[in-house]
Parts: sequence; C-alpha cells; structure tokens
Amino acid sequence: MSTAQTVAGRDRSSQLLPALDRTAIGAVLLTPLLLLHAHGIAEGAIAVTDACFLARSAVTRDWAWLRTPWLLIGLTWWGWVVLCSIPVPALGLGAGGPQSLVQAIVTLRFLVLVAAMEHAVLRSPTQRRWLYWIILAATAYIVLQSAIQFLFGRNLYGVRLAGRDVLTGPFRKPRAGPPLSRILLPALVPIAARLLAVRKPSHTAGAMVLLLLAVCIMVLIGQRMPLVLTGLGLVVAALLLRRLRLAVIVAGIAGLLLIAVSPVIAPGAYHRQVQQFAQQLEGFGSSPYGQIYARALQIGIQHPVFGTGGDGFRHACPLPRYFAPSLDGRLADDGGAAICQGHPHNFYAEALVNGGFVGLVLFCTLALAWLLPLARGLWRNPDPLRVGLFAAAVIQLWPIASTSSFVSMPMGGWFFFLLGWGMAEARWPHSAA
Repeated sequence: MSTAQTVAGRDRSSQLLPALDRTAIGAVLLTPLLLLHAHGIAEGAIAVTDACFLARSAVTRDWAWLRTPWLLIGLTWWGWVVLCSIPVPALGLGAGGPQSLVQAIVTLRFLVLVAAMEHAVLRSPTQRRWLYWIILAATAYIVLQSAIQFLFGRNLYGVRLAGRDVLTGPFRKPRAGPPLSRILLPALVPIAARLLAVRKPSHTAGAMVLLLLAVCIMVLIGQRMPLVLTGLGLVVAALLLRRLRLAVIVAGIAGLLLIAVSPVIAPGAYHRQVQQFAQQLEGFGSSPYGQIYARALQIGIQHPVFGTGGDGFRHACPLPRYFAPSLDGRLADDGGAAICQGHPHNFYAEALVNGGFVGLVLFCTLALAWLLPLARGLWRNPDPLRVGLFAAAVIQLWPIASTSSFVSMPMGGWFFFLLGWGMAEARWPHSAA
C-alpha cells in the first residue's frame, strides 16, 4: 500500500470515528427514555450502540476489550446456553426449537452493550453526567405519575389504579415498581449523600425527607418484591456510606409505619404487601411460586448437564414427565400443567432450566464477576453514585426473589444498561453526579 493510500485511510478513519462515537452516545442517552414506553425502539437503540462499538473496534483494530474478565465468563455462559439450545430431541436439548435458539443467540447483544458502555461510549465524565440527569428525570417521572395517581385516582394519561388500589405510575399496567426500584438508588443516593455531607440540620432533614418519600412511594405502589428489594438496596448503600445510615433507618421506620396504616389509606397495597405475602410465606411449598420452583428443580434434575436450552421452561413445564410432589409434599404433581408460565420467575432457576447445573454454575460465576468490579474500592472510597449503581446490581442479582425472565424487556434492558453505566464509572475516574 502506498503512502498516499495509507494517509487517505487514516483520514477516513479520523472522520468515521467521531460519527460512530456521537451515534453511540446518542443511542445510549435515549435508551432509558425508550425503556419507559418504547421497548421495541429501545432494542433498536441497543443494536445501534453495539454496531457502532463493533465498527469502532474494527476501524481502530482494538479488540482488547474482549479480554475483560467478566466478558470472558459472560461469553462462556452465553455460548453454553446457545449450545444447549440447539434442537437435539434425543438428548432433550433445545426444547423450544429454532425460535429458542435464536433467542439464545441474540442475548449476546446485552453483553456487547455493557462492554460498549464500559470501554468506549461512557469514557467521558460529561457524558456520564448527562446520563445521570436523564436517569434522575426518569425517576422523577415515575414518582410524580404514581403520586398523582394515588391522590386523584388517575395518572396524567387518565389511567386508573389497577386492581385493588395498585398504582401503575405512568404505565397502563402495574409495572412501575420494578424499574423504579432499580433506578431509584443511583438517582437518589448521590443527592442524599451530598446533602448529608454539608452537616447542617436543614440539609440532613432534606436527605431524610428525600429517602422517606422514596420509601413511601414504593409502599404505595403496592408491589411486594420491588419494595423488599428497595429496602435491601438502601441497606447495602447504608453499609457502604456511613453518613447515610441514620437517614436509611429513619426512612425504614417510616415505611413500616406507613404499612401499618395502609389498611386505611391504601387497602389494596396492604392486602398485597402484608396479607397476601404472609399467606404465601406460610404455605410457600404449595404456593404458585413454590410450585413453579419445584417444577424448575425437577427439570434441572432430569437434565443436569445441558438443561433444556433457552426459553426451555415454557416448553418443558407442561410435560407430565416433570410433574413431582411440591416442596412441602402437599401436592402430588406440584400443580400439574395449570401452574405453567413462560419462565420460572427466578434468574437462578431459569439458568438451571436453560443450561443445567453447568449453566447455573456459570451464571453464578458471572454474577460475581459483575459485582466484583462494581464493588472495587467502594469500602475505602465509597463514591455515592457508584454505591447506588452497585446496590442496583445487587438487588437485581439477589437470588431470593421473584423475577421476570433474565433477558426480557424492559427489565433485562434496565439491568444491562445500569450495569454498563456502573462498569464505566468503575473503570474511568470522576463521578457523574
């Protein structure tokens, strides 16, 4: 290649890279807004981010990011699930057929998204600061819509409460709790920590009121697991941020008091969060969740190495060969086909069904590989934003929880998006808030 051709190639690269970077950051900044109301378009934004990142790597010939420890483990887990999803009826593999194989393959988009955000898209503190303000606005949007719906019976779009006084927030169905519980922590922990750092009574009171309002809105939304996980996240944040501890304790006590009076002000929320929850715990083995987990365990026992492939629970659950006594022995067939859902409502049960015990071990290893870099240095130097992002990852990966499918939208999108942001904050200095 001549010198002139080399120079021309460098000129084209110098023009292409800024365009790729601008497109990628634009797609990333739009993603949280799209995850609220346009999941399909959010998928497109993720695809654009991935494509720009891969194109950038090709142009610069920089593939060092492939050696990132968590990504190596993630690719191993992903490759195993893909292998287990190849339809081989004689071995019980790929129970969902070609469609499940395709779903397993495209899971790679989330791993690439996290790598893109960590290594390239969010290198600039300015870009991460913009992202923080967008997440804060999304948090305020859900909280405001939920508060208006509680006070007036409708949100700003005219949607009424769902069921027995369950708030839907800005949505048409009761699904405000899960995304809010994740973005609440990185949005509010930095503000509360900054107020408490001033060490003035007015600022301390402001931080306590902020966390109190956050807990109250989670109680009023009326969804059990998001409330419990929010409490867990605040505990994690308080353990890492000493100055946050008193405010978290006060907010927790206020939340318990609100639950105590909720039979009067929000009977539907009280029914779901106290009465129904207590009933399920009392007879958990034969409850709907207990039956589903027993079915997932039976599928894993019968397919200990390869599982049944991606989305395997949907197709294996109704088959009588997997019926077994419930966890408490009260039901002979753990509920039969009537209990079946599209997924087993727990990430770790899902990993077991999809990839056998090998897949479960790989998934657990991957979860730790994500949490370790997020937690790096937080005990000695607990940056509030990183603490909030770490706590959000902890509650997402907490094993004792009822969940959606791991990679389903929008919650899969929220998790990987926040994970990529947290990885970028851990890799590059300077806080985003």
